[in-house]
Amino acid sequence: MNILVFQHVASEHPGSLREVMRERGCAMRAVELDEGEAIPPLEDFNALLVMGGPMDVWETDKHPWLVEEMAAIRQWVEGGRPYLGICLGHQLLAQALGGEVGRMDKPEVGMSRVQVADDPIFAGLPALWPCMQWHGAEVKRLPEGAVALATSPGCAIQAQRWGRAAYGLQFHIEPTRDTTAEWSRMPSYKKALERARGPGGFAAMAAEVQAEIAGLNGAARVIFSNFLDIASG
Repeated sequence: MNILVFQHVASEHPGSLREVMRERGCAMRAVELDEGEAIPPLEDFNALLVMGGPMDVWETDKHPWLVEEMAAIRQWVEGGRPYLGICLGHQLLAQALGGEVGRMDKPEVGMSRVQVADDPIFAGLPALWPCMQWHGAEVKRLPEGAVALATSPGCAIQAQRWGRAAYGLQFHIEPTRDTTAEWSRMPSYKKALERARGPGGFAAMAAEVQAEIAGLNGAARVIFSNFLDIASG
C-alpha cells in the first residue's frame, strides 16, 4: 500500500505509525506543505494520512497552500478513498467538506481519555485508553453526511467518519518517546504550551506522555492497523 502523508511542520510526522507501516509493507511519501512542496498526483496512492500543525484551517491568508490542500482532501474523499486525519487533519477534513471549525473556549492540552462509538476503526480497544490532546480549535459542526465517533468533556467532536473510509481524530495517537523533546526545540510550541498550562507546562506534559507512552503506542497500533484494514478492504 502506498500512503501519501501531508505534513504541516516537520516535527508533526506519523511518529509511531511508521512502525506499523513498515510491518505491513507500506510505502510512505511525506509532503511538507509548509515548506512549499507540491502535492503529487493523487492516483499514485492508496491512502491519505494528514497530520497536525500549529496553523488553523481559516488562516489561508498566512498559509495559502491550505486552499490547495483542502481541495485535494475533498477530491480524495469524495472519490471514496481512505483518509485518516489527526488533529489539524481532522479539522481540515470537516472544513474541506463544508463543516465548521472554530476556536474553543478553553484549549484542551495534555493526556486524556475519550468516549468512543462502536466503529471498525476502534475495534479491539478497551473502554478507556490514553490519547494526547493539544488543540485550541475544534470541529463545531460536522459536514453533511459525517458521523461523530468520539467525545470528551472539553470537545464534543473528538472523531468523525465521512462515508465508509474517511476518518478524522482530534486527538494525537502518534507520539513516540522522542515527540515532546522534538516539540520542545520549537520555541513557538513551547511558548504556546506555557500559555495553555502555565509555567513548567511543557515539562509537565512531557512527563504525562512518558508515563503513558506504552498505552498510547498500543492504542495507536490498534487504531492505525484497523484503518489499514479498512483501507485495504
